[in-house]
Amino acid sequence: MKRILSVLLLLVLVINADAQDPHFSQFFASPLTLNPAYTGKFNGTFRVTGNYRNQWPEINKAFITSTGSVDFQILKNKLSFNDTWGVGLMGYSDNSANGAVKFNYAGLSTAYHKALDEDGYNQIGVGFQVVYANMLINTSNLKFEDQLTSAGFTGVTSEVFNNPSNLKSNYIDINAGVLYSGSSSDKNYYYAGVSMYHISRPKQSFKGANYLLNMRTAIHAGGYFEVSDNTTIHLSALQSFQGGAAETIFGGAAQFSVSGTDAEKPTSFYAGAWMRLKDAIIPYIGLEYNDFRFGFTYDVNTSALKTASQKKGGLEISLIYNHRPNTDKDIRCPKF
Repeated sequence: MKRILSVLLLLVLVINADAQDPHFSQFFASPLTLNPAYTGKFNGTFRVTGNYRNQWPEINKAFITSTGSVDFQILKNKLSFNDTWGVGLMGYSDNSANGAVKFNYAGLSTAYHKALDEDGYNQIGVGFQVVYANMLINTSNLKFEDQLTSAGFTGVTSEVFNNPSNLKSNYIDINAGVLYSGSSSDKNYYYAGVSMYHISRPKQSFKGANYLLNMRTAIHAGGYFEVSDNTTIHLSALQSFQGGAAETIFGGAAQFSVSGTDAEKPTSFYAGAWMRLKDAIIPYIGLEYNDFRFGFTYDVNTSALKTASQKKGGLEISLIYNHRPNTDKDIRCPKF
C-alpha cells in the first residue's frame, strides 16, 4: 500500500509544483483569480462573478474547476471623485480524477485605483489578496490494481488507509497585482496589468514531505475600440509563468449592440475566439442583457492531446452580474 500511495502522492505533488495553477480560458471573466488589482474595478455598486470549467470532458471528470466572487466599492463619499477603493471575496475549487483530489481556496482582496488626471481617463490600481488553501485526497474515490476485473474496477481493494488525516494539507497564501488603464477618447479604452501569486512561497506539507509552491506571474493586456455606432472590437492577451510551465492566450471578440447605444442598458451580442498557443482554439459567444453578461467557450485541442480528448479540450461558462451605479460617477473598466 505504501508504494502505491507514494506513487500517487508523487504524481499529485509533481503536477502541483511544476504545472500551472487552475485557470480559465475566459480569464477575462474571472477577475479576482487573474489579478487582485481588478478588485472594485467595474462600473457599478457591486459585482458578482461565477465560472465553471470541465476540462477534457471525454475523460470522466478529469478536471472540474469552479469559482465565485463578489466585490464592491467602499468609502465612495470619502474619496476623490475619480478614485476607487474596492474590497472583494473569492472562493474556488478544483477537483481532479473524478473528485479523488480536491483543492479548495477562499480569499479576501482589496485594491485602490488612483486617477492620474483630473478627468479620470487614466488610472493605476494596486491590489493585494490573502488566500486560505486546502488540499484533500478522497481515498474512497481511488482505484487500485486489485480492484480490476473483466467488468472494470468493480472488485474490493485490500488497501487500508490507517491515517486519512495525513492525506490533507492547507496553507495561507499572499498575492498582489498592479493594473493601469486609460483612454484617449470616449471610443476607446486600454489596459495592462501584472499579477504575482504565491509571493510568500507557502509550504505544502503532505505525508511528512514539504514542498514550496512556485510563484506564478501573469502579464495581461487588452482594450476595445468602436468601429461603428453599433460595433465594438475587444482584444486581450495573457502570458503566465509558473515553475517550468508557461501559457500564452490571445484573441478577441466583436460586440454587436442589439438595442442601440442610446439605451440606458444596451443589449449586446458577442462573438469571437481566443487561442492558447500550441494547445487549443477557443471559440467564444456571449450575451449582455441588463446587468448580466454571459459567456460560453469550448476549447478545441490542436496539440498532441487531441487524439485522447477527441479535440474536445473543455467546456467553460461564465456569468457576471454587475449592479449598475445609481450615481453619475462613471468608471471605465476592462471587459475582456
